[in-house]
Amino acid sequence: MLGDSMAFSGFAVDDVAKAKAFYEDVLGLKTSEEHGLMTLHLAGDRPTIVYPKPDHEPAGFTILNFPVEDIDVAVDGLTERGVVFERYEDSGQDEKGIMRQYGPPIAWFRDPAGNILSVLQRD
Repeated sequence: MLGDSMAFSGFAVDDVAKAKAFYEDVLGLKTSEEHGLMTLHLAGDRPTIVYPKPDHEPAGFTILNFPVEDIDVAVDGLTERGVVFERYEDSGQDEKGIMRQYGPPIAWFRDPAGNILSVLQRD
């Protein structure tokens, strides 16, 4: 029934203007706004809607993963832009916040609304 539908993802934030500044200026993503909603134009033609929700509570899981060629370069670059990486107890993260023990190396951080994002090393 929906097999040919052009589905897209979305998530909530408490302040679209703050989110827009973060996703554009800090992460370097292309965005657009229409009808009070922001769209992230992700690589691979993957539009993602970001919508305001006044009683927003951050997701307790990773909402976006960004594969990168070199996780150390990505973490260093994001840190220079003011991103603070999450630290999880007993996760085996190194001094940069990169977990290298299970699966691909990955590091988590939050957007201004508190939603969890990650960068992870491509194979």
